[in-house]
Amino acid sequence: MLNLEPHATTLLVVDVQLGFDDPRWGRRNNPALEGHVSDLLRAWRTAGRPVVHVRHMSADPSSPLRPRQPGNGFKPEAAPLAGEAVVEKRVNSAFIGTALEAHLRRAGCRGLVIVGLTTNHCVSTTARMAGNLGFTTWVVSDATATFDRVGPDGVPHRAEQIHAIALSDLHGEFATVVDTAAVLAALPVPASSRRAS
Repeated sequence: MLNLEPHATTLLVVDVQLGFDDPRWGRRNNPALEGHVSDLLRAWRTAGRPVVHVRHMSADPSSPLRPRQPGNGFKPEAAPLAGEAVVEKRVNSAFIGTALEAHLRRAGCRGLVIVGLTTNHCVSTTARMAGNLGFTTWVVSDATATFDRVGPDGVPHRAEQIHAIALSDLHGEFATVVDTAAVLAALPVPASSRRAS
């Protein structure tokens, strides 16, 4: 079972934004991502644990993720609640050019559970930096996803393959890859939520 310290492990929700529904990205794997993120958020909040949301603020004028565009908004399944921290980034890593590390250190955070989009870009870059910065890091395999891509040689690669390779690159080196069920099983039910016997 995972050891998720109650107030020292933060759920980091990376770029679960409406702009990723734009057809320009192509075909995505793991259509269950939003449901798993929602389940984790609900459990995390019920347990009274810290959540940080990351929003990508693209500088590309053609990107659906650019500021002041509908796609910059959070998907409803991952929308922050009042009082939950929101970090805005302009590059792949949530640690570059943001106050994320300072916020986590100030809060006494020692571990991160990372979910969101996309597995091989912002999730991977953020997880790599988290591990390098000394945070115990978990990446949730079924609460992350990516898109089909074409390599520089013109060869197409399916999202499922890219996702699996990105996770295998992270596992055991920068992070531990787990699934939603394992994370939920590691969250004890708070005393206030237990039924009276």
